[in-house]
Amino acid sequence: MSDDTLRRRNPGNPQSLINGIYKTDEADNAVTTKEHPAGEIKYGTWAQVVRTLLLLTWFNGVLISIHVTQFLGAPLYLWNKDLYYAYMALTKQSFGVAGVAGTRWFAPTKVRVSWGKDLRGQFHKTTSGRLETSFPERLVYVANHQVYTEWLYLWWIAYTSSMHGHIFIILKESLKYVPILGPGMMFYGFIFMSRKWQKDQARLKYRLEKLKTRHSGPMSGSQGLDPMWLLVFPEGTNLSANTRKASVKWAEKQHIPDMRHLLLPRSTGLFFCLQQLKGTVDWVYDCTIAYEGTPKGAYAPELFTIRTTYLQGRPPKCVNMYWRRFAVSSIPLSDQTHFEQWLLERWREKDELLEQWYNTGRFPADVESATPGKGISKEGFIETEMTLNNWMEIGQIFVVLASAALMVNVALKVVGIFKTLR
Repeated sequence: MSDDTLRRRNPGNPQSLINGIYKTDEADNAVTTKEHPAGEIKYGTWAQVVRTLLLLTWFNGVLISIHVTQFLGAPLYLWNKDLYYAYMALTKQSFGVAGVAGTRWFAPTKVRVSWGKDLRGQFHKTTSGRLETSFPERLVYVANHQVYTEWLYLWWIAYTSSMHGHIFIILKESLKYVPILGPGMMFYGFIFMSRKWQKDQARLKYRLEKLKTRHSGPMSGSQGLDPMWLLVFPEGTNLSANTRKASVKWAEKQHIPDMRHLLLPRSTGLFFCLQQLKGTVDWVYDCTIAYEGTPKGAYAPELFTIRTTYLQGRPPKCVNMYWRRFAVSSIPLSDQTHFEQWLLERWREKDELLEQWYNTGRFPADVESATPGKGISKEGFIETEMTLNNWMEIGQIFVVLASAALMVNVALKVVGIFKTLR
């Protein structure tokens, strides 16, 4: 592969492709000029300071409340495992609600969803403009990985199917050691990977066995095994200049064509998950995500950082999603080489989808399902916003902690009364 080809496929500096549009600072990967795809900075320095304090207050308050709630419910494991798992699913719902609410307040974003014909009937728009999906209770879903906050949008999709209490995510091991957040995710049964397969395999097998169980009682689903949405990012990390370089090198080493808009996917983890879950999951759902305003050849994380999105008021103008699904029975799971080829072909299809999006601003749409009176546009997609069904749901986050505080307060008053009587 020539140096010229490498430069075309891996533009280390997006400035060379979109000269004059924006400039990046490699020290903090933040956009430094005002010419930004999402427009000018909406909030000045002091407003950003206030927004930072508000965001930290919300995020830390939520984390502490949920984590204390988890600890208060932990003894249920010794008494009744069915109630324990239902309780933890409720705390997971709370985190999903907090993520949706925080994004709605600090980074409101339009979402445009389209899908393949085999998913017709699984996407609906309510009369109030919210997205509802009717996905199965058990599935594995995969996506390309561009920005660090991608999991928020994919957790919101679980929320639209009332499955935000049953999502499981495969994460890098270092996140396990983040104070409060790490232990909280361990309560959720999230799967941490060190990227050393000899170490990860036994741990992954153990966690996947847990996902093939059945508990009765609340939050246990309608039938069969426990509800479960397992989220996997086969690329392993988000798209950036550095990860693109690694992808190019890997493509050269494997003597295969590189991707234009994606990283080459890693097959080992997903292959193992599907092998272990075979017979308990019928579908793999695939989401291709693109962020409006990202020029071809550029990298979304350099445009839509935490600062630009949540503090400066410059989130993506639209988060675009294209959904399709594959029957697990049709996926070659008897041989990893064949599976690797299957996954690579699916990723090349995603690359073509993104090429179409970069050229037209739209993913393919199911035009035949267009029902403008029911929220599906004449072009065959749904436009909506990431928001809650009911803002009263926020109360769920704090109800246990507030109840515990009330009980402690009452107990202290009773003790005080007894002391007075003496």
